[in-house]
Amino acid sequence: MNLRRWPPPLLAVAVAVLLLAGCAGKNAVDQSSGQFRFVSGTSLGKTYPVADRKKAGDFTGTLLNGGSLTLSQDAGKVVVVNFWASWCGPCLTETPQLDSVYRSNKSKGVSFVGVDTKDNRDPASSFVKQNDITFPIVFDEKGEAALRLGKIPALGLPFTVLIDKHQRVAAVYLSKLTAKDLQPALNTLLAES
Repeated sequence: MNLRRWPPPLLAVAVAVLLLAGCAGKNAVDQSSGQFRFVSGTSLGKTYPVADRKKAGDFTGTLLNGGSLTLSQDAGKVVVVNFWASWCGPCLTETPQLDSVYRSNKSKGVSFVGVDTKDNRDPASSFVKQNDITFPIVFDEKGEAALRLGKIPALGLPFTVLIDKHQRVAAVYLSKLTAKDLQPALNTLLAES
């Protein structure tokens, strides 16, 4: 990737996001309201301190295979919300791995929601079918779910949001995940009361 070809305003935004992505802790969550507002991401495998977590914004979306899903229907569970698209190379590697983590953890009280964002329905549906993805996938062509969840800027895919049992945002990972990255955070969240 040749950064010299990027327009200066876009390059400045990308640098700012990368700098903020390494931050975590009290300053990583907007403390001004009762609802989560994205400030920066968390380190892989880590979560925001419980005292700093804020309520996730709710969203309802149409599922790729029909029907609808409302995020708050999984209250009381740990929820993994993964944003991806069929045109995103890292997403095509990550999504089947996340499905494996989902299958291993769903009986423990972990729910997964995929959000296919800024994509076309047909290639996304084909990918889900070909890779036997079993967790629900919301089709979010306009890319609105991330904003409703907590004003998370969808500047790059994939990214993943973890929600604790009390519907608070517990982590925002701004890069591709592996099972090794995700499982420690899920174990932490499952152990919380």
